[in-house]
Amino acid sequence: MDMHTVVNGEGAQRGLERVVVGDGRAAGTTTSDVLAVARGGARIELSPQALAALAASRAIVEALAAKPDPVYGVSTGFGALATRHISPELRAQLQRNIVRSHAAGMGPRVEREVVRALMFLRLKTVCSGRTGVRPEVAQTMADVLNAGITPVVHEYGSLGCSGDLAPLSHCALTLMGEGEAEGPDGRVRPAGELLAEHGIQPVELREKEGLALLNGTDGMLGMLIMALADLDVLYKSADVTAALSLEALLGTDRVLAPELHAIRPHPGQAASAANMLAVVRGSGLTGHHQDDAPRVQDAYSVRCAPQVAGAGRDTLAHARLVAERELASAVDNPVVLPDGRVESNGNFHGAPVAYVLDFLAVAVADLGSIAERRTDRLLDKNRSHGLPPFLADDPGVDSGLMIAQYTQAALVSELKRLAVPASADSIPSSAMQEDHVSMGWSAARKLRTAVDNLTRVIAVELYAATRAVELREGLTPAPATRAVIEAVRAAGVEGPGPDRYLAPDLAAADAFVRDGRLLAAVETVTGPLR
Repeated sequence: MDMHTVVNGEGAQRGLERVVVGDGRAAGTTTSDVLAVARGGARIELSPQALAALAASRAIVEALAAKPDPVYGVSTGFGALATRHISPELRAQLQRNIVRSHAAGMGPRVEREVVRALMFLRLKTVCSGRTGVRPEVAQTMADVLNAGITPVVHEYGSLGCSGDLAPLSHCALTLMGEGEAEGPDGRVRPAGELLAEHGIQPVELREKEGLALLNGTDGMLGMLIMALADLDVLYKSADVTAALSLEALLGTDRVLAPELHAIRPHPGQAASAANMLAVVRGSGLTGHHQDDAPRVQDAYSVRCAPQVAGAGRDTLAHARLVAERELASAVDNPVVLPDGRVESNGNFHGAPVAYVLDFLAVAVADLGSIAERRTDRLLDKNRSHGLPPFLADDPGVDSGLMIAQYTQAALVSELKRLAVPASADSIPSSAMQEDHVSMGWSAARKLRTAVDNLTRVIAVELYAATRAVELREGLTPAPATRAVIEAVRAAGVEGPGPDRYLAPDLAAADAFVRDGRLLAAVETVTGPLR
């Protein structure tokens, strides 16, 4: 029953997509669905199947609550306090208290899209019929998302086990009408006021419900899904800028031949080589490596670009597989099983997600590193095969792109620090009951920063490579390269000339990469890249 789909067209309000949760379709929850809610503001509806699953699992929990035997999360305390049996008159207070006490985050607010992904993924699990939450609680979660109300969630507070407790607690606090949230207008106000304005009744939590709203890997998974979407674009963009640098350095495209990559059959490598070959096809700049200053082979940063980017692509593929498995999961503790048993488990441990978040940070750092090495080569007159020092108009009087490369190098150095794995660390908590944790939230937060910085690194290579190609007078670049140069100049990124204030050019190049215009410009010539 843990399924939904995105529906476009008639019935969608304010022109937005509509996500139906629990509609029984075989595809299940997809990354596109999560992105539609987190970034696209898609509206959410609960299907009759989801409501039935919620009611069925709730009946099981209420039957257990009526029995004298203690059941974890239903009639006991939590964590290291799980040994205390809680009497019926205190159980509603117990559920309120776990939310209030666990909403203990600190630091700056996390981004709106992260919170929306976090809440939607928790709602997806709640609607699986494995958590014992009442239908009205799930409906309130959907109503809050549909109203554009975003709970204030802080940077610090999650150890990634038992799931993202503090971030999810801040979301649950909003459902109770407590704490602070951001309204549709972007202003942060008391959550109770925002709920009242939108006609949403705060929930009164019952047995197990507070725990069920907190106990999941939803924050780290949401950030993984968004990183995968961004990196899919960035890896293609890096293939483009690598190809532009190859042209500008008068390199050879023979190393991109499909038969060379077929004998080392890593799929990501073959895709990157194919993309680069598509970009340089028809270039008058490639193949000049035997001209005035002959060289047998191009430098590794040029020649091995497909191998490095390809390894990252294969890492993306593995991370995507993990994300899809986690999307198909119903993470809670305890869970309501199909046969009616309510069992404790360890599925909330974030290790599978944390590992791939860290793997991606390593791949991102290496992709940024090789891009920076190509940029530096373009600027060095001893290695650029005839280009002016720093691509300056009048070297000595003009500094050209010298400090643009400094900025790129600083970003790459930061990427290397961000590649240090968070998941290799563990710090015990809850009086040693929770004595091994995943640190998956921390891995996700640093990956977001790494993806942001990688975009800037690729933008600097784009800026340098397009200028370098234009300085190769008398040689005709590939049609795809010409399309990139025309588009980037139209976007406000200026070409060769005397020194000027560079920050606006770099910001424009960053935006050109970030919003997908680089990829769009290339694909007008090459067709869709792989």
